[in-house]
Amino acid sequence: MSLKNVRLEVMQYLEKDVDTLIEKYLIPIEKIWQPTDFLPNSEGDNFFEETKEIRELSKELPYDFWVVLVGDMITEEALPTYESWLMDVEGVNQRDRESSWSKWVRHWTAEENRHGDVLNKYLYLSGRVNMREIEKTTQYLIADGFDIGTDRDPYKNFVYTSFQELATYISHNRVAKIARENGNKQLSKMCRIISGDEMRHHNAYSEFVERIFKVDPSQMMMAFHYMMKQKITMPAHFLRESGDKISTAFEEFSNTAQRIGVYTSRDYVDILQKLIERWELDKVTNLTDEAEKARDYLMKLPNRMLRLADRIKIPENSFEFKWVEPARV
Repeated sequence: MSLKNVRLEVMQYLEKDVDTLIEKYLIPIEKIWQPTDFLPNSEGDNFFEETKEIRELSKELPYDFWVVLVGDMITEEALPTYESWLMDVEGVNQRDRESSWSKWVRHWTAEENRHGDVLNKYLYLSGRVNMREIEKTTQYLIADGFDIGTDRDPYKNFVYTSFQELATYISHNRVAKIARENGNKQLSKMCRIISGDEMRHHNAYSEFVERIFKVDPSQMMMAFHYMMKQKITMPAHFLRESGDKISTAFEEFSNTAQRIGVYTSRDYVDILQKLIERWELDKVTNLTDEAEKARDYLMKLPNRMLRLADRIKIPENSFEFKWVEPARV
């Protein structure tokens, strides 16, 4: 049997439990928070006073903070790309509305969509950003699409999403901490609850991988090895500002996130280590010789990467993005 057919068989085998996993990891629409829970009520009498408060508090937050918040928001707003990508994964039947895998992708996307919504509206009200430039960057990111190196392979895609959801948890959680330290409790609470969603989603995708390790350990190990050897590509790696070429803004955005400690190269290594421990790679049995070598590579990788991470030098000066207006005195 070909590897592709084995993967399809495994996806079909797992699908019988996906509805249960939806109930475990996703929250019904009527019960989950919505963006308006964190924003001024446009129907209320205090809308302008509440908006003015947001604008005043926004003056206290530094330039680099806004760059990171904008980049995080744009990444969240590119959800149409992520949904269309996951809907094309082997074993996800998007033509069958009632198939559990396609239902998972739709419901997961619906939850994630709220993150971009609330951040977008907050940025608009803050008075600190150039929304038209941000909107152009968002449109570019969706139009440019992305290639995360997973092809249509569900194993590789689930490694990717397990990693990325934990990365976004870290990023939003750190942004929440900086906002709180600067006296912006509402923004802090908003980012913290977004990070909570990301952790739930990380746990879900990690459980998908755990289940695959039990039924197809060697190929799951090889998929993990492949993804880490080529390195996990961030979903916004094609980020660009208006008038620039594809991917030209991503490195500066990444440098900014590292400079203020929101997401660093050490975090990348920590996530890898957490996945190795979560999936108990050292205890996986019945591996082929090739998969044993892959496991050996993965077990040694965090220490190797840590040595490299410690050598990375981040520029001290802020890059001037078109997205963010300089602080006005």
